[in-house]
Amino acid sequence: MKTTHYFATEVLGKKRPYMKREWCMAAITAPDHKVLQPDGRIRYYKYIEDAQKFVRVITLEDGETVHNIFYDRRFKPKEQ
Repeated sequence: MKTTHYFATEVLGKKRPYMKREWCMAAITAPDHKVLQPDGRIRYYKYIEDAQKFVRVITLEDGETVHNIFYDRRFKPKEQ
């Protein structure tokens, strides 16, 4: 998995070391929801069973390089 320097040092290294790289991969490969941001970055939302929460994973424009991950308390999946 490709990551930005910010993700490796700040996000996993300091701010949110409890987040798992596997969660990033799960969100990117099988997202529950996906949004293209105006700046070209991509948001992937995925429900993580272990955490009982949704995570938001942000990638760069290539859709592969992970820049950020965090719990998204406000995300609500659309009713099907």
